[in-house]
Amino acid sequence: MYLKSLLLNQFKNYEKLTLEFDANLNCFTGDNAAGKTNLLDAIYYLSISKSYFNSIDHQLIFHEQNFFTAEGIFSVNDQNETIKCVLQRGKKKEFFRNKVKYDRLSDHVGLLPVVIITPDDVDLIHGGSEERRKFLDNTISQVDHSYLENLLHYARVLSQRNAALKSFGETGKVDQALIQVYDRELVVYAQSIFSSRLKMIEQFIPVFQKYYSWICNEKEKVDCPFHSDLSKGNFADRLQKNFQRDCILQRTTSGIHQDDLVFEIDGYAVKKFGSQGQQKSFLIALKLAQYEFLSRSRNIKPLLLLDDMFDKLDQYRVERLMELISGEETGQTFITDTNSQRIEQLLQKVNRKAKMFNIEQGKVSIV
Repeated sequence: MYLKSLLLNQFKNYEKLTLEFDANLNCFTGDNAAGKTNLLDAIYYLSISKSYFNSIDHQLIFHEQNFFTAEGIFSVNDQNETIKCVLQRGKKKEFFRNKVKYDRLSDHVGLLPVVIITPDDVDLIHGGSEERRKFLDNTISQVDHSYLENLLHYARVLSQRNAALKSFGETGKVDQALIQVYDRELVVYAQSIFSSRLKMIEQFIPVFQKYYSWICNEKEKVDCPFHSDLSKGNFADRLQKNFQRDCILQRTTSGIHQDDLVFEIDGYAVKKFGSQGQQKSFLIALKLAQYEFLSRSRNIKPLLLLDDMFDKLDQYRVERLMELISGEETGQTFITDTNSQRIEQLLQKVNRKAKMFNIEQGKVSIV
């Protein structure tokens, strides 16, 4: 897969911008806050239909304007795919594929596989279980459309069940028949989601361990075991058993919305005992394993977006990462860095050429 061009109109700090990409490796350099990361986010947005960094779409609109548009021309299996997003204040965003509007944004997810690695990924380690479930969901949704549909259905039924539990607490009246309807639906969707997550993790862990060892050249054993309520027995029985507790707490306390990955090095929690270098290596290995998983599953090399990674790593890990992204296993890659000389030196070391762009306050020039 290949991004051929990017057109932005009033997106973040870009009032109007057109970029052409004719290289497999593309580097954006410039000062902090110049807009380098915004370019990666635009690529990610067009690929996934949402921002990686901001959950509120209207905050992506340039200054106090009323709309933004973002458009990209991608080559997928030697066919051009023109993807465009239009967002107006006060209205829902619209996505178009070759000028045909999507009825549902979920239909777009997976067409353009993408992996992004950023300093913000530290939330995967230090954040709550929701962050790690998002990582699982983002990965599986890009290869299995039915998985995303099941997630949406599960979330809807879970919200309805929680609303009913809250109503029971406020009125003192319990509708067992209604809960049974919700429970039956939850079980169906949860079992499918659980099976998909379990299957993905079984394939994922060996690849992740391979990359960690390769990056660090260390003998530490890393792991990320998957914990789920559904591993503890019949889910329908657990829902029934926990019903009184759910009524007291006014929320559903069991289900795949509690799933988690436990990050470990030599059996110890990375969050508590991992050094800064170990944590960074752990995160990079996770994302590289995600890249390989998507590439194998889709038989398409995803886009790889690296945001200010070299400023956060020691020289050894930087060189190992550059060796990897310079190999044949990796497809089109976009890199941001504040230090253009560092990028050029790294490229010389791995004997690679790249298209260089300099960013200055929303203005882009080719170096």
